[in-house]
Amino acid sequence: MIKINLLGGERKVVAARKGFGFSFGDGQKITIGCSVLLIATALFVAWRYWAVTQESARLDQDISSSQKEAVRLRAILGQVQQFEQHKVQLQQRVTLIEQLRREQTGPVHILDQISRSLPPLLWLTELKQSPDPNEVVINGKCTNITALTDFVSSLEASGYFKRSIKIVNSQTEPGKSATGDIVSFSIRAVFQRPGEPVETGTPGAEPKTGTPAAATAPPATPQG
Repeated sequence: MIKINLLGGERKVVAARKGFGFSFGDGQKITIGCSVLLIATALFVAWRYWAVTQESARLDQDISSSQKEAVRLRAILGQVQQFEQHKVQLQQRVTLIEQLRREQTGPVHILDQISRSLPPLLWLTELKQSPDPNEVVINGKCTNITALTDFVSSLEASGYFKRSIKIVNSQTEPGKSATGDIVSFSIRAVFQRPGEPVETGTPGAEPKTGTPAAATAPPATPQG
């Protein structure tokens, strides 16, 4: 009879299996560590490159948006400058129109105030403008010097003429009317525009009382 020792065979199989185990030396461990380190470094570099690429793309997009915004703002700034220029032109036109309007209404006010100030027994023979657009020379006649005085006083009291109104000359023409002598006169007046302060007299001059001194000057000697 043949006997087989099974336990011994099992021991041999286990021992054979144990003979197939792996053991790493120091050199292999260093190699594996370096490999892991290189792989980790490569992964970090790849991730960093991807992050930098994304950041660069975002910055490029921001720069493009900023450039578009700058172009839009330059267009708006150009429109604002055009508006300011147009505003200045309109303001100049308005100023010119107002100036022309004042100059047009000046003669109207002059004629109106002169006609309102005419006393009885006085009439005008000529009204002309001096080189100064606000200065007028009034020529006329009256039956007595009192009418001339009243005329000058009325012009000054109207507030539309600067004081004092100057009597350039006055001459008496005897026997020229049924009421007696005729006084020919010429006065010079400066128009005071509406809205301007009315002058009350020459600085330093004494205040006037009663009849204006210029109007009460004795008439020139009658001419034969």
